[in-house]
Amino acid sequence: MAKKLKIAIDGPASAGKSTVAKLVAHKLKYIYCDTGAMYRAVTWLAIQQNVALNDDLALAEMLKTIEIKFVPSKNGQLVFVNGNDVTKEIRMPDITNNVSTVAAQVSVRTKLTQQQQEIAVNGGIVMDGRDIGTTVLPDAEIKIFLVASVKERALRRFKENQIKKIATPLRELEREIEERDRKDSTRVVSPLVQAEDATKVDTTSLNIEEVVSKIMEIVENKLEKA
Repeated sequence: MAKKLKIAIDGPASAGKSTVAKLVAHKLKYIYCDTGAMYRAVTWLAIQQNVALNDDLALAEMLKTIEIKFVPSKNGQLVFVNGNDVTKEIRMPDITNNVSTVAAQVSVRTKLTQQQQEIAVNGGIVMDGRDIGTTVLPDAEIKIFLVASVKERALRRFKENQIKKIATPLRELEREIEERDRKDSTRVVSPLVQAEDATKVDTTSLNIEEVVSKIMEIVENKLEKA
């Protein structure tokens, strides 16, 4: 039986991480862990409970009672927080624009990193996020760092929002993505940075199938040498 790998896919907002990670996991019959959804879930609960998003102590207290579950469905993976289906809510602009603040808090990163490491302990997993290859799974056998231009990422988000009937101007999305990049790359705890042993893949001019193909080639080469 082929060794089950740990695959870390990192990169900035809207670089295509989640979509690609799901497809790679499906092809390999691996577990997919959406760490971004976990941080969004915490952000959603904090807003619901009126917890200040930059109050590390208050968030630490809130985290004592949070339960995040991923539930497979015919329409994709559902996300539940304390029994509430928040799959759609955590993708709304108020969560998107605040999740970086919550994700920068020490208590939040410590708690979720521990959970993510537990999920990945036996390998056979594809995990995407901002710090998977550097902090969560530094021993991952395969590390991918996806990038794309701000304009391309904003356009992707714009098209996604149109499908969801969210009316946000393209230029505003560009500004939001630039700001999120700044927050993610300058935070003190686990900043967004390419791991030294990660392979960078620029997705600006590639479609999803082409990105998945590149990653699968890397995986297959690794499995052949294992």
